[in-house]
Amino acid sequence: MPFLTADVTDERDALATFASQQIRQLGTTLHGLTPEQLAATPSASTMSLGALARHALFVTENILAGISEAPQPSTGAERSPEQAQAEGTIDAAAIRADDTAQGLIDALEEQARSADSLLRKVDLDTDVPIPDAPWFTGAEHWNNRWSALHLIEELARHTGHADIIRESIDGKGTYELNALAEGGTWPPEGW
Repeated sequence: MPFLTADVTDERDALATFASQQIRQLGTTLHGLTPEQLAATPSASTMSLGALARHALFVTENILAGISEAPQPSTGAERSPEQAQAEGTIDAAAIRADDTAQGLIDALEEQARSADSLLRKVDLDTDVPIPDAPWFTGAEHWNNRWSALHLIEELARHTGHADIIRESIDGKGTYELNALAEGGTWPPEGW
């Protein structure tokens, strides 16, 4: 995956392109990890890359659901409020026993395709329901545009966090991981 996004043509293309790129970039930080590395907490952060990927999957799923369900709020039948709150926190225990680096990369890639598709077709001015959570107080409404930008913001924050954790594991940085994930070598010829 290229480090930079492709050129964009308009707002909708930019939102879809940047959201899907950030999801994929988070997946790149997992490239080639062993199960032990996926669960490791080698930095000052208590987070592992696996737990951080799980959290990003949860956040992305919920933001995309809010966009696709707009203007009707979700019934919440899929999860109890306690489950939703627990899954949505950045919990070091969020990694699942059967998680693998490739499984999480595949799940993130699927979400990237979903985000790209959804953000290219929704009405960006449609209001979305604001979740009932203490950290969302003060806003009267959000629209799909705001939700898409918030998704990009959240993913960029978590991807940067993942970069630091990955460098703490084995010293591999973003440029190298992107090259290796694409089947290339590092450093590239001529560097």
